[in-house]
Amino acid sequence: MGIVSPDFGLIFWMTISFLVVLYILKKYAWKPVLKSLKARADSIGEALHAAEKAKDEMARLKSDNERIMQEAREEREKMLREARDVKERILADAKIIAKNEADKLISSARAQIESEKLSAINEIKEKVVNLSVDIAEKILKQSLESDKKQKSYLDSLIKEIDMN
Repeated sequence: MGIVSPDFGLIFWMTISFLVVLYILKKYAWKPVLKSLKARADSIGEALHAAEKAKDEMARLKSDNERIMQEAREEREKMLREARDVKERILADAKIIAKNEADKLISSARAQIESEKLSAINEIKEKVVNLSVDIAEKILKQSLESDKKQKSYLDSLIKEIDMN
Protein backbone atom coordinates (compact mmCIF):
# COMPACT_ATOMS: atom_id res chain seq x y z
CA MET A 1 0.00 0.00 0.00
CA GLY A 2 1.19 3.34 -0.59
CA ILE A 3 0.49 6.87 0.23
CA VAL A 4 -1.93 7.20 -2.61
CA SER A 5 -4.44 4.74 -1.20
CA PRO A 6 -4.05 5.04 2.59
CA ASP A 7 -5.30 2.37 4.91
CA PHE A 8 -6.67 2.69 8.41
CA GLY A 9 -3.30 2.38 10.21
CA LEU A 10 -1.70 5.15 8.21
CA ILE A 11 -4.58 7.53 8.83
CA PHE A 12 -4.52 6.67 12.56
CA TRP A 13 -0.81 7.31 12.96
CA MET A 14 -0.97 10.45 10.84
CA THR A 15 -3.78 11.81 13.02
CA ILE A 16 -1.85 10.99 16.20
CA SER A 17 1.28 12.66 14.77
CA PHE A 18 -0.74 15.71 13.78
CA LEU A 19 -2.31 15.99 17.23
CA VAL A 20 1.10 15.62 18.93
CA VAL A 21 2.58 18.33 16.68
CA LEU A 22 -0.49 20.49 17.30
CA TYR A 23 -0.15 20.02 21.07
CA ILE A 24 3.58 20.85 20.98
CA LEU A 25 2.97 23.91 18.81
CA LYS A 26 0.16 25.05 21.10
CA LYS A 27 2.23 24.53 24.22
CA TYR A 28 5.47 26.07 22.99
CA ALA A 29 4.95 28.00 19.75
CA TRP A 30 1.48 29.59 19.65
CA LYS A 31 1.98 31.89 22.63
CA PRO A 32 5.33 33.27 21.44
CA VAL A 33 4.06 33.55 17.84
CA LEU A 34 0.84 35.26 18.98
CA LYS A 35 2.84 37.41 21.37
CA SER A 36 5.23 38.47 18.61
CA LEU A 37 2.26 39.09 16.26
CA LYS A 38 0.59 41.20 18.94
CA ALA A 39 3.86 43.05 19.58
CA ARG A 40 4.22 43.59 15.84
CA ALA A 41 0.63 44.87 15.60
CA ASP A 42 1.24 47.17 18.59
CA SER A 43 4.47 48.52 17.10
CA ILE A 44 2.72 49.12 13.76
CA GLY A 45 -0.10 50.90 15.62
CA GLU A 46 2.42 53.02 17.53
CA ALA A 47 4.24 53.80 14.30
CA LEU A 48 0.95 54.84 12.68
CA HIS A 49 0.12 56.94 15.73
CA ALA A 50 3.59 58.52 15.65
CA ALA A 51 3.24 59.17 11.90
CA GLU A 52 -0.13 60.83 12.50
CA LYS A 53 1.38 62.86 15.31
CA ALA A 54 4.31 63.87 13.07
CA LYS A 55 1.83 64.79 10.33
CA ASP A 56 -0.10 67.00 12.77
CA GLU A 57 3.18 68.52 13.99
CA MET A 58 4.24 69.23 10.39
CA ALA A 59 0.88 70.88 9.69
CA ARG A 60 1.28 72.99 12.83
CA LEU A 61 4.85 73.90 11.89
CA LYS A 62 3.72 74.77 8.38
CA SER A 63 0.99 77.06 9.68
CA ASP A 64 3.48 78.62 12.13
CA ASN A 65 5.94 79.06 9.29
CA GLU A 66 3.28 80.71 7.10
CA ARG A 67 2.30 82.98 9.99
CA ILE A 68 5.93 83.96 10.58
CA MET A 69 6.40 84.60 6.85
CA GLN A 70 3.28 86.77 6.80
CA GLU A 71 4.54 88.73 9.81
CA ALA A 72 7.91 89.16 8.10
CA ARG A 73 6.19 90.43 4.93
CA GLU A 74 4.12 92.87 6.99
CA GLU A 75 7.22 94.05 8.85
CA ARG A 76 9.07 94.51 5.54
CA GLU A 77 6.16 96.53 4.11
CA LYS A 78 6.05 98.63 7.25
CA MET A 79 9.80 99.32 7.03
CA LEU A 80 9.50 100.20 3.34
CA ARG A 81 6.61 102.57 4.08
CA GLU A 82 8.62 104.21 6.87
CA ALA A 83 11.65 104.52 4.59
CA ARG A 84 9.49 106.14 1.87
CA ASP A 85 8.02 108.54 4.42
CA VAL A 86 11.48 109.46 5.71
CA LYS A 87 12.72 109.94 2.14
CA GLU A 88 9.79 112.19 1.28
CA ARG A 89 10.26 114.18 4.48
CA ILE A 90 13.98 114.60 3.79
CA LEU A 91 13.28 115.67 0.20
CA ALA A 92 10.63 118.15 1.34
CA ASP A 93 13.00 119.57 3.98
CA ALA A 94 15.81 119.79 1.43
CA LYS A 95 13.51 121.61 -1.02
CA ILE A 96 12.48 124.08 1.66
CA ILE A 97 16.11 124.67 2.68
CA ALA A 98 17.17 125.05 -0.97
CA LYS A 99 14.31 127.50 -1.63
CA ASN A 100 15.25 129.52 1.45
CA GLU A 101 18.89 129.58 0.39
CA ALA A 102 17.90 130.60 -3.14
CA ASP A 103 15.69 133.37 -1.78
CA LYS A 104 18.55 134.58 0.41
CA LEU A 105 20.94 134.53 -2.54
CA ILE A 106 18.45 136.36 -4.76
CA SER A 107 17.75 139.02 -2.15
CA SER A 108 21.47 139.36 -1.48
CA ALA A 109 22.14 139.70 -5.22
CA ARG A 110 19.34 142.27 -5.55
CA ALA A 111 20.72 144.25 -2.63
CA GLN A 112 24.20 144.09 -4.13
CA ILE A 113 22.87 145.17 -7.56
CA GLU A 114 20.99 148.07 -5.96
CA SER A 115 24.11 149.05 -4.05
CA GLU A 116 26.20 148.87 -7.23
CA LYS A 117 23.56 150.90 -9.09
CA LEU A 118 23.53 153.61 -6.41
CA SER A 119 27.31 153.60 -6.39
CA ALA A 120 27.40 153.99 -10.20
CA ILE A 121 24.81 156.80 -10.08
CA ASN A 122 26.80 158.60 -7.38
CA GLU A 123 29.99 158.15 -9.39
CA ILE A 124 28.30 159.57 -12.52
CA LYS A 125 26.94 162.51 -10.49
CA GLU A 126 30.41 163.12 -9.10
CA LYS A 127 31.93 163.06 -12.60
CA VAL A 128 29.23 165.45 -13.87
CA VAL A 129 29.91 167.79 -10.98
CA ASN A 130 33.67 167.59 -11.60
CA LEU A 131 33.19 168.23 -15.31
CA SER A 132 30.89 171.14 -14.58
CA VAL A 133 33.42 172.60 -12.17
CA ASP A 134 36.21 172.11 -14.72
CA ILE A 135 34.20 173.80 -17.42
CA ALA A 136 33.30 176.69 -15.12
CA GLU A 137 36.91 177.01 -14.08
CA LYS A 138 38.13 177.09 -17.68
CA ILE A 139 35.47 179.61 -18.57
CA LEU A 140 36.46 181.85 -15.72
CA LYS A 141 40.16 181.58 -16.53
CA GLN A 142 39.67 182.69 -20.06
CA SER A 143 39.29 186.26 -20.50
CA LEU A 144 35.75 186.97 -21.29
CA GLU A 145 36.22 190.03 -23.41
CA SER A 146 33.63 189.50 -25.99
CA ASP A 147 30.49 187.50 -26.49
CA LYS A 148 31.92 185.96 -29.61
CA LYS A 149 34.89 184.54 -27.76
CA GLN A 150 32.68 183.20 -25.03
CA LYS A 151 30.46 181.40 -27.52
CA SER A 152 33.37 179.91 -29.47
CA TYR A 153 35.01 178.82 -26.24
CA LEU A 154 31.78 177.21 -24.99
CA ASP A 155 31.36 175.39 -28.31
CA SER A 156 34.89 174.01 -28.12
CA LEU A 157 34.34 172.86 -24.53
CA ILE A 158 31.08 171.15 -25.47
CA LYS A 159 32.83 169.37 -28.35
CA GLU A 160 35.54 168.22 -25.89
CA ILE A 161 32.93 166.87 -23.50
CA ASP A 162 31.13 165.02 -26.35
CA MET A 163 34.40 163.35 -27.35
CA ASN A 164 35.14 162.05 -23.90
